[in-house]
Amino acid sequence: MNEMMIPEIKEKMEKSIESYEQRLKTVRAGRANPSSLDGVSVDYYGTMTPLKQLATISVPEATQLLIKPFDKGCLKDIEKAIFESNLGYTPNNDGETIRIVIPALTEERRKELIKQVKAIAEDTKVSIRNTRHEGLDRAKKLELPEDELKQAEKEIQDLVNQYNKKIEVILKEKEQELLTV
Repeated sequence: MNEMMIPEIKEKMEKSIESYEQRLKTVRAGRANPSSLDGVSVDYYGTMTPLKQLATISVPEATQLLIKPFDKGCLKDIEKAIFESNLGYTPNNDGETIRIVIPALTEERRKELIKQVKAIAEDTKVSIRNTRHEGLDRAKKLELPEDELKQAEKEIQDLVNQYNKKIEVILKEKEQELLTV
């Protein structure tokens, strides 16, 4: 029983951690990072399209992003989508490309970002707990002997503790990155 169920639970928890790390990449830490624009979708001829499918995004300097669209006709739409994304970016359109100068983070903004990062961590912990509940429910439905059920519960809880520690380590690293001036 455990031989089949535990690896499946572990895989779900691992996917939660991967998703957590991807979400953290979108939180900017004062340096230009193309992945901070991953959540931006552009209204491209009536279809919401991810920005990275419409343009190349590069980092010419540590505090600057350069967006070069494949279709110059969508420059205005890209500019509008970035402005409306509430990332705190001000796009500069020169007719060929869009440049975004990443402003230095203020102390207030850093604290805001840390709160955001902690909320993302808490969401991930909730996801891990939900995976635990699913696993425990499945174990109970199998009508195992009590000692096997207790063993399964212990193994699942050990996984939860292990993944919660991973979340905390990643969170501390991101907080340090945000606090570094």
